[in-house]
Amino acid sequence: MKINSHIKDTFFIITGIFSAAFGLESFLLPNRFIDGGATGISLLVTEVTNLPLWALIILVNIPFLVLGYRVLGRQFTIKAILAILGLAMVLVFIQFPEVTQDKLLVAVFGGFFLGAGIGLSIRGGSVLDGTEVLAIFLSKKMGAKIGDVIILINIVIFLAAAYLLSIEAALYSMLTYLAASKTLDFVLEGIEEYTGVTIISPKSEEIRVMVTEKLGRGLTIYKASGGYGKKGEHNQYDVIYTVITRLEIRKLNIELNRIDPNAFVVMNSINDTKGGMVKKRILND
Repeated sequence: MKINSHIKDTFFIITGIFSAAFGLESFLLPNRFIDGGATGISLLVTEVTNLPLWALIILVNIPFLVLGYRVLGRQFTIKAILAILGLAMVLVFIQFPEVTQDKLLVAVFGGFFLGAGIGLSIRGGSVLDGTEVLAIFLSKKMGAKIGDVIILINIVIFLAAAYLLSIEAALYSMLTYLAASKTLDFVLEGIEEYTGVTIISPKSEEIRVMVTEKLGRGLTIYKASGGYGKKGEHNQYDVIYTVITRLEIRKLNIELNRIDPNAFVVMNSINDTKGGMVKKRILND
């Protein structure tokens, strides 16, 4: 099992390296577009100074790798070093052809291949862009959300791009970043984004049977009491909690309407799950 895990991680990282290199050389570099994060900083400095991108990717990520060792440990840092060096080597020795000069296509597909590359490397337990390591570090020190830290970093990068390149280049680069971030989320979370569902109904037993038999899902039942009205009346009831994919939400709602149209239902998004009766995604570790 451990050998299979290493093979799978290596496959993800190598595929991610080639995907990111293709996005950079075939779309972004020839058209002077940048992305967010450490890759965006490297692209911006390349455009301003004409220093080779492969060298800047290594240099810019060094501080993030040092932080990664402190925040995420030795194994992560070793994988990250190998992945970043691998990306640099591919940029040096393999020349990908320019695919298009259409600015919209460059922004969308350049971001797509770059985001897919970064996401696949994360699937393999590594990174090609160290910005998220900095975000994790700052969130622990300052208590800020990781997403907020990443947004602030990228605002600075795009403002610098608007000043050093052009406002148009900065706007297209923001589109590139959006395409990359959405692709990264898709690679990490897959098509089957999970939804946690809490159901409160006096017909909890019928609902339990429906969830386990018709949806084929596991569930948890909580004993609870609730109050409502001016008199604070209390009722004892069972609360059902289950996890489904977004593709199953409609089926669940149809079945609930048949059993109890007045059932109280709360749904919330879940990034990932492990174990239980939840079906594993193809890319799951």
